[in-house]
Amino acid sequence: MTSNPLRRAAALLALGSLLAACATPTEVRESPTLPPTPGTQAPPSKAARPPALPAPRESPPEPTIVTPLPQPPSLTASRIARYIPSRAKDRPGWAKDIAVAFHDLGIAASEENICGVVAITEQESLFVADPPVPGLSKIVWKEIESRRSRYGVPRLVLDHALEARSPDGRSYRRRIDALRTEKEMNRLYQDMIGELPFGPLLLADRNPVRTGGPMQVSIAFAERHASAHGYPYRIAASIRDEVFTRRGGMYFGIAILMDYPAPYDDPLFRFADFNAGRYASRNAAFQQALAQISRASLVPDGDLLRYRGGQPDDAPSRTRLAIDRILDRLDLSARQVDRELRLEKSSGFADTELYRRVFRLAEARHGKPLPRAVIPRIRLKSPKITRELTTEWFARRVRWRYDNCRQRG
Repeated sequence: MTSNPLRRAAALLALGSLLAACATPTEVRESPTLPPTPGTQAPPSKAARPPALPAPRESPPEPTIVTPLPQPPSLTASRIARYIPSRAKDRPGWAKDIAVAFHDLGIAASEENICGVVAITEQESLFVADPPVPGLSKIVWKEIESRRSRYGVPRLVLDHALEARSPDGRSYRRRIDALRTEKEMNRLYQDMIGELPFGPLLLADRNPVRTGGPMQVSIAFAERHASAHGYPYRIAASIRDEVFTRRGGMYFGIAILMDYPAPYDDPLFRFADFNAGRYASRNAAFQQALAQISRASLVPDGDLLRYRGGQPDDAPSRTRLAIDRILDRLDLSARQVDRELRLEKSSGFADTELYRRVFRLAEARHGKPLPRAVIPRIRLKSPKITRELTTEWFARRVRWRYDNCRQRG
């Protein structure tokens, strides 16, 4: 055990830093040097192509379509339960959590919307509120040793931290050995922060667990969404902790999937956006059109700008450099292009002159209308992924589950 408080704090700080650097089981984007899109491994869909998921409350209403108002959760939960796979434990409980989210977010409990949520949840967790990650302990140990060696942390310092008794009575070594879920890893890291002098200040924003819950929702998104729009439940500890509950994981997962106006005629692209980021499918189509007229080599990954720490980077992206090639043909100033590119994560980008003129030039060259949505070409990377997977694989797999859900209904 580490007896000296300063030595203990230093050891824990070293361990905390190593854990913070660990790659957690979260799909992250690798761009922009992908090979040609590999074939999908998803089973073929047998159902007819379903209609698009109805737009949520922020979408402008279509003049010829009347979207039903969300019903009280008590009236929709029993209907939702029919679509949840029979192997799920506590189907009424899952259905109630989905119904509350639909009601609070103003989303109609249509078959399309229900099955969209069911398909994503089934794909991400098989309806397990805190899904286990196979080999999580081995993943963490491998990453800790890799980072320890890279950063030159003495093994003795690390061993001191690992043998220290944690707040639940076990040593940190034993807790890492026993890790099964992201929730457990999150709790481990939060306990470590609480033990360190200035721990919240030094390490709170470096918690390596960035997704969680049955829909594997981003914790950063959940915190932003709750801050901007509220949360229908009493918060016991924090929004971060709520994400690891069934009710919170479903609420924020449904929010990121549906609580934005998506201009798609096929739910496949909304499923791709869930994996790649909002409007990634629309933006990938824009990149594809831009590549045709600029002759630039662009991977349609859906990111029009470079990002650092969640904010646009000053370094020009490949998309921005491709635009420079045809700037005179667009008849737009560089300042206007930069301003409109910053709308890429919003619905407003489709209303910009940049978007309209790129498609106008591309369609004139092509001689026919071009698609306004394509599946982004993104390879998924994570320590838990042992084979080559892509956003296309994810979206088509979810679409297959979606079709099966509609058949159950």
